[in-house]
Amino acid sequence: MTQALSTEEQSKDRFFQELAKVAEEMVSEHGKDFAAGALVLAARWVSENRLGTPEDLKH
Repeated sequence: MTQALSTEEQSKDRFFQELAKVAEEMVSEHGKDFAAGALVLAARWVSENRLGTPEDLKH
């Protein structure tokens, strides 16, 4: 028997699908090392609550 996903679980699933698509595109265009590094950096920014600050937008 399969249990239906809650609204929150459905939302999370959509984000995981979007994240997988972005990761696949990064790997395709720039390789696994770039994709992994970018995702780790993004995770660090999330954990440090630094998303969207001007200093993070510089290369």
